[in-house]
Amino acid sequence: MLMGRSLLIILRRHLPPYNTYCTAAKPQQIAKTKFGPLSDEDRIFTNLYGRHDWRLKGALERGDWYKTKEMLLKGPDWIINEVKMSGLRGRGGAGFPSGMKWSFMNKPSDGRPKYLVVNADEGEPGTCKDREIMRHDPHKLLEGCLLAGRSMSARAAYIYIRGEFYNESSNVQMAISEAYQAGLIGKNACGSGYDFDVFVMRGAGAYICGEETALIESLEGKQGKPRLKPPFPADIGVFGCPTTVSNVETVAVAPAICRRGGAWFASFGRERNSGTKLFNISGHVNTPCTVEEEMSIPLRELIERHAGGVRGGWDNLLGVIPGGSSTPIIPRRVCDEVLMDFDDLVRAESALGTAAIIVMDKSTDVIRAIARLIEFYKHESCGQCTPCREGVDWMNAMMWRFAKGEAAVSEIDMIWELSKQIEGHTICALGDGAAWPVQGLIRHFRPEMEARIAQYNKENTPRQTDIEMI
Repeated sequence: MLMGRSLLIILRRHLPPYNTYCTAAKPQQIAKTKFGPLSDEDRIFTNLYGRHDWRLKGALERGDWYKTKEMLLKGPDWIINEVKMSGLRGRGGAGFPSGMKWSFMNKPSDGRPKYLVVNADEGEPGTCKDREIMRHDPHKLLEGCLLAGRSMSARAAYIYIRGEFYNESSNVQMAISEAYQAGLIGKNACGSGYDFDVFVMRGAGAYICGEETALIESLEGKQGKPRLKPPFPADIGVFGCPTTVSNVETVAVAPAICRRGGAWFASFGRERNSGTKLFNISGHVNTPCTVEEEMSIPLRELIERHAGGVRGGWDNLLGVIPGGSSTPIIPRRVCDEVLMDFDDLVRAESALGTAAIIVMDKSTDVIRAIARLIEFYKHESCGQCTPCREGVDWMNAMMWRFAKGEAAVSEIDMIWELSKQIEGHTICALGDGAAWPVQGLIRHFRPEMEARIAQYNKENTPRQTDIEMI
């Protein structure tokens, strides 16, 4: 998520509106008012729960690697146009238009090789979608790497996997070996005349390496610290060569888009929020799960249909973090109506992020929960930027005082201002990710913070009899 959001923040200031790139190719959509449930025949990830064989034989039976040669021979422009027509937005956090991002690589060659880097670091608390793809559908990811690589004329792909994902990296490596043996990747991949290699790189479990330039630094054997932009990775990326960094899910859906057509993918979800999406639902629900659903499905329907509802019933809901730990929490009154897509969650003053839904019922100490998240961001800050290094440390100390009630009411406004001094003032988006949970807490749960302080003061103020005894 770090990677996608930081890219979006910078490019949003310099590029024309999203529709400039999509309206020419995207077919006219009929306005929909009902989103979800997704039918089984429209699911892209057909082995999400590992019930079938994840190796090459099982993948072929499920339709992977079907007509891949034909799609490769249609060339980079055709692949990019299909992705643009689909309206696919990056699934790593920010939702940047994928077709446009991949097209940045199609510049006249200067002799340097081009690379695709797949961000499989997935360090966002609450997020566990990419690991399911790598563990149960690795060939879908590899075919996506081949098509995405062809769209940008890349020489090779590097899959950067979070260090803790041992089983996932083992399955991906096994799938790569099978694909090489079958001639699907490597020299003359799929008999198309296109040479393409795939390599696995295991990280060391640092959250900061979810940011694209920190990931590139780590891939090169350096400390995982973000780079200043420009230059962007599409100009100078891994090993000083043009590079595109994309999320696992973003890459893995490319074959389905190319096979079934961009218009098919665009038929799901609202305008600008098209396609299917993997949602993680965790926390105080009856059946936590990862599920593929249509974009723009109502949050309440998603939780009740797939996660068995909130523990104790919907009336017991306190709030939801809708897109991974770095997105602002929203209270129950917002959860009643909000749609799970990029635009509607922005309207609700939160974000879709990685679509990792963390449900909290009324038994939750929401102040302590947010304090624990800030402690995580303090620990994971690389320390390169002063606002993040110093500011998140101060926020952590203040939040634990709020959790105990030891703070003053005036400090609520103080920590809000502190979060605004961090947000937007760092090289990467980790500072933003640390600031937003605090802002969401103050925006919707300020009365609880004030009540905690008042209760602490009441319990710790000396009584008149105590004073007389002294």
